[in-house]
Amino acid sequence: MKVGLLAPPWAAIPPPSYGGTEAVVCQLAQGLVAAGHEVVLYATGDSTVPVPLVSAVASAEWDRIGNGEVELPYVMAGYEALAGCDIIHDHTLLGPAWALATGYDRVVTTCHGPFSGELRAIYGRYGKRLPVVAISHDQASRAPEIAVDRVIHHGLDLDEYPQGEGDGDYLLFLGRMTPDKGVREAILAARAAGETLIIAAKNREPAEKRYFADQIQPLLADDVEVVGEVAGEAKLNLLGAAKALLNPIQWAEPFGLVMIEAMACGTPVIACPIGATREIVDSGHTGFLCADTAELAAAIHRVDRLDRGLCRATVTERFSTGRMIDDHLTLYQEMVAR
Repeated sequence: MKVGLLAPPWAAIPPPSYGGTEAVVCQLAQGLVAAGHEVVLYATGDSTVPVPLVSAVASAEWDRIGNGEVELPYVMAGYEALAGCDIIHDHTLLGPAWALATGYDRVVTTCHGPFSGELRAIYGRYGKRLPVVAISHDQASRAPEIAVDRVIHHGLDLDEYPQGEGDGDYLLFLGRMTPDKGVREAILAARAAGETLIIAAKNREPAEKRYFADQIQPLLADDVEVVGEVAGEAKLNLLGAAKALLNPIQWAEPFGLVMIEAMACGTPVIACPIGATREIVDSGHTGFLCADTAELAAAIHRVDRLDRGLCRATVTERFSTGRMIDDHLTLYQEMVAR
């Protein structure tokens, strides 16, 4: 089967730093090739994933993320470039609208954001005309009127995530410097537990910088270290050596790739029971789900009782690239058969 993958224009594949959607597209591209299928990736020209690449733009447009004047001509050219594929799997927002307007068939789209606000109406219309994939049952349940074709959880290649020993004597926050990610809550919980916290967070956008200056900087002391945005080996080393990933999210995140990245490294996850966390973390086994700062602090004191090997085994069983690829291929084959 020849599969065309249409990635967003906002970051390279794989992303050099922050970029959950782009990391998933990278796993999908490599996994499909490993399964014996032909892949053509339409992405930014600075992408380095080892599959055939077509692009209309030389580099990522992160500083213009969400700009329709950037995305629309990009997806127009993308559909032309991928027209000979058996399936086009679209990971952009505007691409499916262009596909429907111009008569492209055998198109599937994955929604990587929440089904809320304007996205709820957009994907409600998409779902009547083409298969829509959700990335968690929680995401799908929040907009029952959307005809979600199926839920496919993200996956990771375990070979890319070495298991760590958790011997770094610190807790880790890894994500974006935003209130919905719970950076402030992570600091307060780690401090209440008497533990050191390392914050590795993207802090590039104006809103992120304001949040850091207003809410985080006043809390900084010797027990909190801010290392900035990390990727590659630096990220893996931080994850593997951490006692736990402290992920007290404050919003219904549709999936949360960082949680399975931590578990793949053997690191338990301490999070809040919101969004897809209940589908990822088995409380009391691969981490703890906690409602407030007191529960978070208490869980930190119990995290050394958890089996790091079980954390990794859970990813192997439920969140591997192989399982993700099998789920997608089942969908693709059904679409071709129809």
